[in-house]
Amino acid sequence: MRVMWLGTYERAYPRTRVLVEGLRHLGVEVVEHQRPLWERREHKTGGFLRPGPLVRAGLGYLAAWAVLPVAAARGPRPDVVVAGYPAQPDAVPAWVVARATGALLVADMMISLADTLAGDRGLAGRRLGAVLAGVDRLTMRLADIVVCDTHAHALFFHERFGVAWGKLVVAPVGAQPAAFPPSPAPGGPPHALFYGKLSPLHGLGTVLEAARMPGVPPVRLIGDGQLGGWLGDQLRADPPPGVRWDRWVPYAQLGAEVSSAAICLGVFGTSAKAARVVPNKVWQAMAAGRPVISADTPGIREAVTDGVSGLLVPPGDAGALAQALRRLGADPALRARMGEAARAAYLAKGTPAAAAAPLHEALRERIAARR
Repeated sequence: MRVMWLGTYERAYPRTRVLVEGLRHLGVEVVEHQRPLWERREHKTGGFLRPGPLVRAGLGYLAAWAVLPVAAARGPRPDVVVAGYPAQPDAVPAWVVARATGALLVADMMISLADTLAGDRGLAGRRLGAVLAGVDRLTMRLADIVVCDTHAHALFFHERFGVAWGKLVVAPVGAQPAAFPPSPAPGGPPHALFYGKLSPLHGLGTVLEAARMPGVPPVRLIGDGQLGGWLGDQLRADPPPGVRWDRWVPYAQLGAEVSSAAICLGVFGTSAKAARVVPNKVWQAMAAGRPVISADTPGIREAVTDGVSGLLVPPGDAGALAQALRRLGADPALRARMGEAARAAYLAKGTPAAAAAPLHEALRERIAARR
């Protein structure tokens, strides 16, 4: 089987690297033809929606697709063309290439643009939200297979956009084992680690409120994004004791940060999208053998078992989060047991091979049916 990742997708994004590595581990020949575009934009905070950045992104997109079909035509014909995450910008030209080569088209959706920008982040108005929903719908209509990260997201795509169940494949985001290897529990006083793009779904306000409560272990924050300015104002006006914030840590160093933490934090937002996701950091913490505290949502329950591999609390409930932090912070034996269970769950469902296995099986069935 020959699979081609094609487009302006984020090549270094953990989601992409996990699926590519996993398919290769399963014996699939994977080739990549990518032109960087979104990596150079603040698209995760919606900055690209302003006129200037939008025009520059459009010009870069046209330049990329002026050469991508030529690069794709140079090698052997693929069995599958993948519009990698984010799939929506590349869906139409990738569909043209797929049809020209007789290949299946896979769209790695993972998220809905309308749900993210007009819903969870509130950056797009009603009209633009409708346009983004149309882009989402067209992407999934063109694709032969739509890949999402959780069963909760698959249900959302089915109900909101009418995607047939036979098109949907759930492949967890997982984590790269080399970047987040298992490590012994850190010595000294425990601290909790929270990192991410500081979007609303992470529930940063809930984390800060919990960190201000008595008896809570120190919390280290890493990341920047939409709520970066708000966080800076909060820390200047009323800094919680023991909280330390770094705006940026290179991805190559994140594994060491996770290993140094006794507890890792997931997401605590109350939005509908927050209820459907399992972010990279949850799988990365589990890969390293760290217990996770996160909101109790349908998405998170697909990865974390409450009381076994972590503790789940009601979304947006700072008091419950503080109580869970105190419980784990005071009990190293419980942290060790939950860390071992988290690592076992990662090995079962979150390694690259395990994450890519549902997609691999779906591709085998589709290709066999065609033949």
